[in-house]
Amino acid sequence: MTAKLISGKEIGNRIREELKLEVAKLKEKGVTPGLATILVGEDPASQVYVRSKGRACDNIGVYSRQQTLPASIKEEELLSLIWSLNEDPKIHGILCQLPLPGHIDESKVLFRINPKKDVDGFHPTSVGLFFTEKNFKDMMDKQLFLPCTPHGIIEMLLRSGVELSGANAVVLGRSNIVGKPVALLLMANNATVTICHSRTKDLSEVCQRADILIAAIGRAKFVTAEMVKEGAVVIDVGINRTDEGLVGDVDFDQVKEKASMITPVPGGVGPMTITMLLTNTVKSAKRSL
Repeated sequence: MTAKLISGKEIGNRIREELKLEVAKLKEKGVTPGLATILVGEDPASQVYVRSKGRACDNIGVYSRQQTLPASIKEEELLSLIWSLNEDPKIHGILCQLPLPGHIDESKVLFRINPKKDVDGFHPTSVGLFFTEKNFKDMMDKQLFLPCTPHGIIEMLLRSGVELSGANAVVLGRSNIVGKPVALLLMANNATVTICHSRTKDLSEVCQRADILIAAIGRAKFVTAEMVKEGAVVIDVGINRTDEGLVGDVDFDQVKEKASMITPVPGGVGPMTITMLLTNTVKSAKRSL
């Protein structure tokens, strides 16, 4: 058996076509969704990512404003800029690209963003609202800002016809950005979830029980075929730069012969992250009405 590919690029494009229609309707009502991205310093990977976000905005008709700042900027100057964006009616979403230089307190920056414009879903208010909802449908009905990568993973699974209710899901990684929130979203879709980390005993055995395995630990090709149950759905969140190029946390060539569905790297989860950022920006513009 060779696994079916779950293409984040294809699914993301379908969602973006849906967003185009929503943006057109908002413009008829006099509102153009606006996203401001802040890039501090000259990290090449961050520059590429921010440019991708700008192109994605242009593609669906969202107004995009990029603020590029020197790495030497003072913390207060950055906080002041965020405050001005909070007050700008043209801006519905604010994203500050992480990581930030060491002299800047990331938590202060995230807290300064108005929760109503927190399209990354990292503000404590956004996290709290998300955490207290038990049902995924309620989260969507209430137009919550869900964290982009975890939300993108759930959309990939749902739009690929994967049954989440009652499924045994294993999440490798417990980060605040992916591991913890994707576990909550899986539970909100009635999956039974196990979170694994560096202290998990019998890790391979735990993974072998998974109907859905999500790898987000940042270790190249860590997940091998021996760790995967026959017919499992495997989502690879990792992006690792190696001598052979970009690879995920999953040994793709091995695991694709055992899984029923699998995401590639690149072209899997990555495009969905940007797509869900656009989704949150459009949600914010709707709220402004």
